[in-house]
Amino acid sequence: MSVRQHFPPGEPVSVGTLLAEVTAIPDDGPLTFGDERLRDFLGAVSRRLLKPSVMRRHPELGALGFFLRPSELSRVLEGAAEHSDDRLRFPRGLVFHIPPANVDTVFVYSWALSALAGNANVVRLSTRGGGASSVILQVLHNALDQADPAVAQTQRLVGYERSDATTEALSAACDLRVVWGGDASVTAIRRHRLRPPARDLTFPDRSSLAAISVNGWHAAGPDRRRAAVDGFVNDAYWFDQAACSSPRTLFWVGEPTAAADARRQFEDLLAEAVTARGFSVDAAMAVEKHVAAYGMAATGDASAIRFRGNTIATLDLTEPARLPRRWLGAGTFACAVIDDLDDLIPLITRKDQTLSTFGFPPATLRDFAAGAGARGIDRVVPFGSALSFAAIWDGYDLLREFSRVMTISPGGSL
Repeated sequence: MSVRQHFPPGEPVSVGTLLAEVTAIPDDGPLTFGDERLRDFLGAVSRRLLKPSVMRRHPELGALGFFLRPSELSRVLEGAAEHSDDRLRFPRGLVFHIPPANVDTVFVYSWALSALAGNANVVRLSTRGGGASSVILQVLHNALDQADPAVAQTQRLVGYERSDATTEALSAACDLRVVWGGDASVTAIRRHRLRPPARDLTFPDRSSLAAISVNGWHAAGPDRRRAAVDGFVNDAYWFDQAACSSPRTLFWVGEPTAAADARRQFEDLLAEAVTARGFSVDAAMAVEKHVAAYGMAATGDASAIRFRGNTIATLDLTEPARLPRRWLGAGTFACAVIDDLDDLIPLITRKDQTLSTFGFPPATLRDFAAGAGARGIDRVVPFGSALSFAAIWDGYDLLREFSRVMTISPGGSL
């Protein structure tokens, strides 16, 4: 069993050698929670990702660079820190990450937070990574030149063809296994046993929704409407709408006649924004969208279908409860009108992750969150923020998940 070493770059090594190297204590001391060596390295990565030349080619890497800024990492650490005289936080140990293939940047967020917590990490990279993955790897290589040697020793990004034996060996050695992907992928990985003290942190199939207040839309000025649509385009079209937090169903909340007028305005602006941003859908994707859309009509889930070229498809749901939770193709949106945002609560399931919103008062959103939280939904965000990764994701406080707490009871002291 051997793996290819993508970071730091090197010759293929056996799994046994990899594990021995990555878990050895660095010469200048073991990693700690909030380790400065890792913070300095992640800061150097951030500066390189935020260069205009990088962000112009891959705008999603600008969001990643912003997340990795030293000030942002300090804020995240302060939120999770529990150091006191009787409570100390430590790394978990070795973390094995299996990120998804459909979102190039997810592996960095997952790995970076685990490294920030002081863990040694092995990340299996997909062979289907896109252009952004190559840029990220080059940035990591460049930042390594001035990094502490502990970074290269304890942090490894590797690749290997599908191999149960390799996954089994890495799973058996880790203290925490982080699995991103569909339900089938999570189930398949769970066949590989962990040591009794170890555990899984899984991110299976999720779906996301969007809601627009009809009153809020009509009250907004032209600039605010256009900004909302631009944000919606980012949420939906980056990663071909395949990210778990990209909205697939859009609810118009308000009186039906006013909703129809607002929807026409919204879809006109959406078409303009998609064209201006240069998003396109190839012929194969267009065929897939047609098949999915007409399939919903055939099953009685959709009462009307409209296409604007290959980039935008909208479906009128026969009733809100028939909202699709599967991916229908990039730029496909199921739509429904409801009277009140709370009408959405009975439709929410545990599979629902993010609700993107526009035009609602904060109190309305808080009331909705309080009512929906027991059923599902982990995030309520404004348009344009659906893909903004945060240290709390899918309801997990990741920095706390990537660490452990030691408590000290002083009862025996003098």
